[in-house]
Amino acid sequence: MINMQFPVSNSPHIPVLIEPIINLISPVSGCWLDGTFGAGGYTRALLEAGAEKVISIDRDPQVFDLAKTWVSNYSDKIELHNDKFSNLGKYGSDLDGIVLDLGLSSMQIDEASRGFSFMKDGPLDMRMSKSGPSAADLVNTSPESEIANILYFFGEERSSRRIANAIVTRRAERPFVSTLDLSNVIENCLPRKKPGASHPATRSFQALRIAINDEFTELYEALFAAEKALRSGGILAIVTFHSLEDRIVKRFFQLRSGSAGNSNRYAPELKNRPKHFQIVNRKAIIPPDQELSNNPRSRSAKLRMAKRLSSEPSSSLLPSQLGIPAIQGKHYA
Repeated sequence: MINMQFPVSNSPHIPVLIEPIINLISPVSGCWLDGTFGAGGYTRALLEAGAEKVISIDRDPQVFDLAKTWVSNYSDKIELHNDKFSNLGKYGSDLDGIVLDLGLSSMQIDEASRGFSFMKDGPLDMRMSKSGPSAADLVNTSPESEIANILYFFGEERSSRRIANAIVTRRAERPFVSTLDLSNVIENCLPRKKPGASHPATRSFQALRIAINDEFTELYEALFAAEKALRSGGILAIVTFHSLEDRIVKRFFQLRSGSAGNSNRYAPELKNRPKHFQIVNRKAIIPPDQELSNNPRSRSAKLRMAKRLSSEPSSSLLPSQLGIPAIQGKHYA
């Protein structure tokens, strides 16, 4: 068991599943890329575990201002870039490993002005990069059918049509401008929440955030960018936070490791598929009880890891092969 030496508990964001990651990849060496820098928890953990350098990327420009107080402690071992992780290939090649944490940071959730939380009143924003159309733009201008599809396909919300109708009906009176305004409309058109159940707006806010930040396209492109950027023997570790993300990552690893079964039993059997990855953990790793106790927001996290078997290029995969939902091919970011 690796004993983390940096003060994770004092960070505004606790890096999820960091100990299992470090334990599985030890001994750590070489150059790594942290595609979701956030509060820097994974970057610091990799450096403390032995990485000579970490290239860190985040699309949120605000996170680098917050890191100024400690980044200098690592001299030239950290390289920071404000960009989407789908562009990681611009910043590193022949990498020893890549880590992606697909969840929001606690900083983003807790800051009401970012508009991610349905529990805090703030502008209906949800933009990770602070640029482009906001969630308010989407719910105030999109057709009812499009809103319903976003909620259903991106949030797996079974009451998507009812919620979309309630949104369109209300916006005819006045536009949505705040998170609690939208949250209340969603909550009022659904059955009363059962004890212990998640907030009624959880799936809808998740779906809108995914659409606004084009998160599935980002993940799709990042998977192939990571594959190209890793050296033979390099590790790709991905932490997901909801079932759709996890299915996409799981399917990618299965197809690239040659362990995916046919999705159609009547289709010809796929044989001699090249193996570009070796799956490290067949079953997704979830947070242990102690981590759940320390950080309840980690409860939905799952870790999947795979090792690159060669640096040779591999064929492309369609988004549909990875189970990525599409809404008339529209992008929101």
